[in-house]
Amino acid sequence: MNTKVNLTPRQLAGMIDHTFLKPFGLPEEIEQICREAAEYGFAMVAINPAEVEHCVRLLAGTQVRVGAAIGFPLGQSTRAVKEYETKDAIQRGAGEIDTVINVRALQAGQVDVVMGEITDMVRACRPAGVISKVILETCYLTDEQKRQVCKMALEAGADFVKTSTGFGPAGATVEDVRLMRVVVGEAMGVKAAGGIRSLDQTLAMIEAGANRIGTSAGVAIIQEFMKRSLE
Repeated sequence: MNTKVNLTPRQLAGMIDHTFLKPFGLPEEIEQICREAAEYGFAMVAINPAEVEHCVRLLAGTQVRVGAAIGFPLGQSTRAVKEYETKDAIQRGAGEIDTVINVRALQAGQVDVVMGEITDMVRACRPAGVISKVILETCYLTDEQKRQVCKMALEAGADFVKTSTGFGPAGATVEDVRLMRVVVGEAMGVKAAGGIRSLDQTLAMIEAGANRIGTSAGVAIIQEFMKRSLE
């Protein structure tokens, strides 16, 4: 296998957030991603808040956490709404929270708004033992703005910074993952998400510093990893 990443298939699966964040779909699809997450040992299922309770029931007795996407995908809710949405998702059983920052506030220089909503998330998550992730939506930001948000997340005590929602015009890049890892060091996680569909992309993101991968192609990625490991 032509890669510097030394992982077993199970270890790689444990770094994947198995996502289903489309605004449409059938109940059978939610059941399928939960089944797949349990079978392959993915870190969590990333879903919209309306599905949290259902997924918690489906994944009862497994190690897979349920993750809720907050302010998704635009990040344009008010701080109060994001805070309520976060607390509601946690109350319903979410074990991880991925929140989209208010990009427009950041671009307008309203850093207090962004810092406030990150702090709100951490304060809701930490006492409950819930993992908190800050979604930058890097495709809209300058490198300096990316660094700025990473520093805010680090100061607030968030667990991860995350590249993208997957709903913007571009998703994760190796360059952005490297930049984010340099800023946060080893103090917090870096999640690469958005447009990651292949094993090679996944391994490149990990080599760049990501320790969590958000993708809807997790099953195919693990199957390809297992196939290559036999070659």
